[in-house]
Amino acid sequence: MTPAEPVYFVHISDTHFGPTPGYSRHGHVAMACAEELVTIINRLPVRPDFVVHTGDVVTNPDPAGYLLAAQTFARLNVPIYYVNGNHDRAVDLHHFLPMGPKTDLLDSRECLVYRFDVKGCRFLVLDGRGPDEIDPQGILTDEQLALVRQEAEGDGPPLCVFIHYPALPLNAPWMDANMRLINWAAFHQALRPAGARLRGVFHGHVHQNMQTVRDGILYVAVASTFSQFAAWPSDVQVRMDPDHLPGYNFVHLLPEQTIIHQHTFPRPG
Repeated sequence: MTPAEPVYFVHISDTHFGPTPGYSRHGHVAMACAEELVTIINRLPVRPDFVVHTGDVVTNPDPAGYLLAAQTFARLNVPIYYVNGNHDRAVDLHHFLPMGPKTDLLDSRECLVYRFDVKGCRFLVLDGRGPDEIDPQGILTDEQLALVRQEAEGDGPPLCVFIHYPALPLNAPWMDANMRLINWAAFHQALRPAGARLRGVFHGHVHQNMQTVRDGILYVAVASTFSQFAAWPSDVQVRMDPDHLPGYNFVHLLPEQTIIHQHTFPRPG
């Protein structure tokens, strides 16, 4: 099945709001960049159907940071959806951050798992945050893997999956050792029956634009809204990439193909 008309969405991630507007991380003021990005999105020449934030809304899960995030993203002129990141807590995302229409798939407020439909396309949001002792790696529960298998059956609408953590190896030693889903192989295998109707798996966490294809499945990471990690095959320890600007992706889901435009913008100030 193909969408009856194009679906457009903006993919953002890793805003890392702090408790004050002037909070700085990695040498950059996070909130100022998020505010600039909201202005940019509202002025895009093509209005997106929604914005998706793939996690790490805040750096520390405190009310002050979430309230600043809610205040900032309330300025968007389209709905926004959130994914639970390793710096977030699902209960706080439920409580502090309004989202567009959706169907929650688990009863617990300790997990943020839901789906929503736009113009005939299905969007599935998963929560890979595990116990603190495995952070910054993630893991999907058996219950979520069962939901993935159900959504990825052969017949159904065009499907996109949103999660915070990368699944596949990224050929950056420190990322592959520390940042992925622990049960990534089971997740990948659960997706395979969807075939061509799976339009992409979109994630954050790595603070970089990356695209990876395996067994015909497209995995897409987006740049952080304020600061990027280095991810070369020679990077055995985490370090920042001072040359890469904040960014976002504009995604086109067309009847026969998926197009991803990568954008950057200057840091305010």
